[in-house]
Amino acid sequence: MATAPLNPRLTPEEYLVLERKAEFKSEYDNGYVYAMSGASRKHNLVAGNLYREISTQLRGRPCESFMSDMRVRANATGLFSYPDLAVVCGEPRFLDKEVDTLLNPTVIVEVLSPSTEVYDRGRKFAHYRRMRSLQEYVLIAQDKVLVERYTRQGEEDWLLTELSRLDDVLRLDSIGCQVPPREIYERVFSDEEDT
Repeated sequence: MATAPLNPRLTPEEYLVLERKAEFKSEYDNGYVYAMSGASRKHNLVAGNLYREISTQLRGRPCESFMSDMRVRANATGLFSYPDLAVVCGEPRFLDKEVDTLLNPTVIVEVLSPSTEVYDRGRKFAHYRRMRSLQEYVLIAQDKVLVERYTRQGEEDWLLTELSRLDDVLRLDSIGCQVPPREIYERVFSDEEDT
């Protein structure tokens, strides 16, 4: 997320009109629009590798996975964001007939970047936690082997599981998928770099 908003406060409706015509993606938080910057090679590899693994495992099941072009809205707070990966199991619900804003993700994944890490861990996760459909939130570092999975425990509590070895296994129980970090970090880190 950019450090300063692009323009004065907008309504969600004004944001969507502009966003749907824009040449680049922007997120919306509390009336302000923030331009999204491009992602690094490692960021793209990590996000793409995870998408490939999860999409393959979801084949033939009533789930859909979306890369970073699917906008997500946290209805309770009004946030519009573009997670690196969103998965919905069951019937997906969308904001309107444009079918470009998902309302009920089951899993959201963010690949951490130096410019977004604090926001992804803090304010953005605070928005996401208010989404009743969300069961798991995953943060993935791109500069070291570190995968953090937050799993909903009832209404308010979240359980953190950390993975820091290539041979660990990321278990996404809410969607019935398992992915070793070795697959997530393919072409990013070798066995010698497993930290």
